[in-house]
Amino acid sequence: MGRYQITWLSLSLMVSPSPDFLSRLLPAVPDYSDIMPPGHKSKKHHRAKIDPQSCGNSQATAAAAKEFPPSSSTQCEAISCPGSDKASSSQEEDEAVSSATTLFTGVSVVDDFKKRTEALELFLLSKYKLKQPIMKKDLLRIVGEEYQDRFCEMLKKASDEMETFFALHINEVNSSNHSYALVSKLKLPNNGRVRPGRGFPKTGFLMHILGLIFMNGNCVSEEVIWRDLRLKQVYPGRKHFVFGEPRKLIGDFVRLKYLECHQVPDSDPPRSEFLWGPKAHLETSKMEVLVIIAKVNGTHPSAYPLCYEEALRDKEERAQARDAARAATTAQVRASFRAMAGTTLPPMEKSKAFLPSHQNI
Repeated sequence: MGRYQITWLSLSLMVSPSPDFLSRLLPAVPDYSDIMPPGHKSKKHHRAKIDPQSCGNSQATAAAAKEFPPSSSTQCEAISCPGSDKASSSQEEDEAVSSATTLFTGVSVVDDFKKRTEALELFLLSKYKLKQPIMKKDLLRIVGEEYQDRFCEMLKKASDEMETFFALHINEVNSSNHSYALVSKLKLPNNGRVRPGRGFPKTGFLMHILGLIFMNGNCVSEEVIWRDLRLKQVYPGRKHFVFGEPRKLIGDFVRLKYLECHQVPDSDPPRSEFLWGPKAHLETSKMEVLVIIAKVNGTHPSAYPLCYEEALRDKEERAQARDAARAATTAQVRASFRAMAGTTLPPMEKSKAFLPSHQNI
C-alpha cells in the first residue's frame, strides 16, 4: 500500500465498506512535470517545466531549510444544484464505526497501527459527509484499548491527511463532551461543500486546481486541467462520486471568484484559460498551495525551485502589504484622535480656579 491513504479514487470505496477496503486504496500522486507545456517565458504566463529533482539553487535550498525544518465545456457557468444526499445518518454512522473497528485481525503491530489510523481518516470523512460532530468516544472505539496511549498521535496523522488532501482542519467544537468538526481552510459555502446539503469537501479539488495554475506559470489552459484530471478518473460531463460533475464545480469556483476564466484571444476553436481569482488570493497563498503539492508528492517545496522562489517573494510581499496596511490604520486612528482633541476640547485657560491653593488668595 502506498504512502497516501486517502485519495480521490479511494473515496468511492466508502459506499460499500468491506473488511478489505483499506487494502484497495489507490495512491494518486500528481506529477506536474508531465503536464507543463514547455517554453513561454513571458512574465505573466511563464510556463516552466519544473523537475522535482532540480534542487541546484543553493539560495532556495538554504531558504527552504530555514522556512521548513525537516519533520518526521469550458464556459464556466454556474449550473443549478442537484438534490442533496439522502441517507440514514444513524445507520451510516454505526456502519462506519463497526466497519472500522472490525478490520484488524492477524496483522502486525505496525500494520495494525497504520490501518487504525487510516480507519480514523475514513471515519472523519464519513462524519463530515453526514454533517455530524465527531465524538471522541467514537474515535477511541476505532483506536482500540491497546492504542489508547497513542490516540493523539493517530489523530494528528489522520488530521494531517485531511489537511493535505482535502484542505480541512479539525477543530474542537465542545470541550465538555469532546466533540470535533472538520472545517474548510477556505471560506467556501457550506463548509467547503460549495452547494447545500451533505457531501464530501470540494476544498481539496480547488486547491489542486490552484496548484496546477501556479505551477504552470499562473495561467493554465483548460486542456491541461482536463488532462490532469483524467489521470485521476475525473472527466468533464461525468458525475464523480466525490466532486459531482467537475465542469459544474469549476463553474462554481469561477462564480465564487476563486478562479478566473478568460477566453484565449483569437483562438479557433475558442479555448479558455484559468487564473487565480481574487478570493483565492485573499484566502490562501502560493506558499500554502505549494506546501500541499509537495506533501502530496512526498517531497519538499524547494524541490520546485522556480515556484518556491516565487512563493517566497509572494510571502514577503504579503507581509510588507500587511505591515503597510497596519501602519496606515494606526496613522489614521492617531489622526482621528488628534482631530477629536482639537475640535471638542476647549483650550486651557489660567484662572484662579485652576491655580494652586497657595496662589489662590
